[in-house]
Amino acid sequence: MSATLPVSIADVEESARRLAGVAHRTPLLRSHTLDALAGRRVLLKPENFQKTGSFKIRGAFAALSRLTPEERARGVITYSSGNHGQALAYAARRLECRAIVVMPENASPAKVDAARAYGADVRFKGTTSEARGAEARRLVAEHGYTLVPPFDDPRIVAGQGTIALEILEDAPDVSAILAPVGGGGLIAGIALAAKSRKPSVRVFGVEPTGADALHRSLAEHRLVKIATTDTIADGLRPQAPGQLNFEIASRHLDGVLRVDDDAILRAMRFLLERMKILVEPSGAAALAAVLEHRDADLGDPVAVVLSGGNVEMERLAKLL
Repeated sequence: MSATLPVSIADVEESARRLAGVAHRTPLLRSHTLDALAGRRVLLKPENFQKTGSFKIRGAFAALSRLTPEERARGVITYSSGNHGQALAYAARRLECRAIVVMPENASPAKVDAARAYGADVRFKGTTSEARGAEARRLVAEHGYTLVPPFDDPRIVAGQGTIALEILEDAPDVSAILAPVGGGGLIAGIALAAKSRKPSVRVFGVEPTGADALHRSLAEHRLVKIATTDTIADGLRPQAPGQLNFEIASRHLDGVLRVDDDAILRAMRFLLERMKILVEPSGAAALAAVLEHRDADLGDPVAVVLSGGNVEMERLAKLL
């Protein structure tokens, strides 16, 4: 593990300046019914209300805005199950450059359509993050595109960390922050920024029990790749966290809470029925952890990141 991380609180603060006027500053929402169910005050950070429907625009725009004109002129490429691809396409359109997105063959049709609507050239490869990452790198070698990874990149991490800055500004008394974990860019950025601004705040990642690579990696003190993932949360299926994200989590994360798919569905249903908030399964994972782990040492109040809301209506009906 390197002595110095390639991303700092100064990078997160710079990302916040770059995102001003681009990303929404999402509010913190409360529900007395939710507080009673959780046994503590819960502050919801609804990134499903964000541009492109998820937190991903923060990292995507922060990364693209740091590219040189020559790098943007070559066209940018990424690999994504959907939300990062949409965000990259939107950011590329704002910065007037071409975007190519490699998505899984079983990608959500809603996410594919949205990426195309933002102007992306969508390609398909395999069903794993590893497969589409390999295809993206092959296309980089063949065409000279500029690769913008979905999560294991200092610029991406810095952009995602702006969520923590907003939470701490709006709720300086917050005791803990919970966010879902896929490749780990979101939780890495939040943990780094939150601990830099308020060392006493606790930060927890949340993973599905069928896709708990970060939990295993932290337990074994090494990067662990799991053979297969099994969860309804398509944004939380990477087989391993990014190397940089694992390093940041090892230093700053207080733990990882795991939830099963049934708990995620219950959280989705609560948000939709009681608060009229639509989230995708990945977006409900952190709230599921608060509701399922009532005895966890989280303190009061806790902030919960609802990471995204991109789910097509047909799938939502089947899920619920």
